[in-house]
Amino acid sequence: MRVLVIGKGGREHALVWKIFQSERVDKIYAAPGNDGMAHLAERVAINYRDIERLADWAEENRIDLTLVGPEEPLVAGIVDLFNERGLKIFGPNKKAARIEGSKVFAKSILKKYRIPTAEYEVFMDPEEALEYLDEAHYPLVIKAEGLARGKGVVIATRKKEAFAAVDKIMDDRIFGSAGQRIVIEDFLAGREVSIIALTDGKHIIPLPPAQDHKPVFDGDEGPNTGGMGSYSPVSFISGDMEKRICEEIMKPAIRAFQEEGIDYKGIIYTGLIVTDMGPKVLDFNPRFGDPETQVILPRLQNDLIEVIEKVMEGRMEDLVLEWDKRTAVCVILASGGYPIAFDTGMEINGLEELKKHDNVLVFHAGTRRDGDKYLTDNGRVLGITVLGDGLFDSLNQVYQCVDMVNFNDMHYRSDIGFQAVEE
Repeated sequence: MRVLVIGKGGREHALVWKIFQSERVDKIYAAPGNDGMAHLAERVAINYRDIERLADWAEENRIDLTLVGPEEPLVAGIVDLFNERGLKIFGPNKKAARIEGSKVFAKSILKKYRIPTAEYEVFMDPEEALEYLDEAHYPLVIKAEGLARGKGVVIATRKKEAFAAVDKIMDDRIFGSAGQRIVIEDFLAGREVSIIALTDGKHIIPLPPAQDHKPVFDGDEGPNTGGMGSYSPVSFISGDMEKRICEEIMKPAIRAFQEEGIDYKGIIYTGLIVTDMGPKVLDFNPRFGDPETQVILPRLQNDLIEVIEKVMEGRMEDLVLEWDKRTAVCVILASGGYPIAFDTGMEINGLEELKKHDNVLVFHAGTRRDGDKYLTDNGRVLGITVLGDGLFDSLNQVYQCVDMVNFNDMHYRSDIGFQAVEE
């Protein structure tokens, strides 16, 4: 089998790493991939947003299965295009991918079908938004409607912060067209968790919960990022809570899509917050999370290709997932200044030392090779994942590994998972 993975970050490196273990797979391609995964997959020099070229290339090279990592090609309709060409591809179609492409659409589904979420208002006019914020009670959450790579969310504790967020999103357009409309919603207090699930449009199987850490600095301070680290499993999500999330949110969401005429197949990622009133939805995404994928896939003991084929063929009743009981923790190493402004081209040292540890995985997110050296090439540079005996052991080991790596102006959060350990 010839498999194509679309994307270039740490999530895609994790997918390639897991697919490489399948005896069913003869060859893996990554478009465009990154140099850190080049020993596992052949890189294809096509931008992951260029869905027409990707379809042409997949057709010409007789690709048997394509997996999509980033949200942009899904929202653009890559699944529909591949299906029209008779090419097998795993992921939700364009209609389904609107759950991430439009936060307004996602919130309307949640409201219509009474799936627990925060109360909200939608604004196209910045002046109307400011008038609303002038009389509002704080804190509030302000979200750009469209795709902002996980960064288009601002928690405003004061009016001044809220006004500044509206100016940046709607007037300055720091997230481009994603800021044409904004959602302003009530702030929900609680513990956040990510639930990634497989669905064939009728059945749904949640994967083990993971917790992401979005803000750039320790203590959840600073602007949101694409994710600074994650761990799985999550101790504060009990078996009973998992069942409740599935019954109150995941299954109703799939039924809602059916009612709306949306044939939702593939991955559904639900960002949740567990409040005193129960679990509530923060957002939906039609793809694997990043960096949640870097802690979930290392624990999956099944052949990922076989799992995906059963989902695509509607044979989920036969699907039993098996999991490594160890705890996985991923810490993201980022360029200083990320997610706002940062330099690249810094030499990365220490990667050879990490290869000596069997329970350590290094997923490249933003690197490039220069001779025998790796250089930084983006905001998020590396994800270091460790599998250990419980969260405390995994954290001790992962931060020892972090200390082995260095590059100029390297930044990382030093508190990934610490709140759970302290409980």
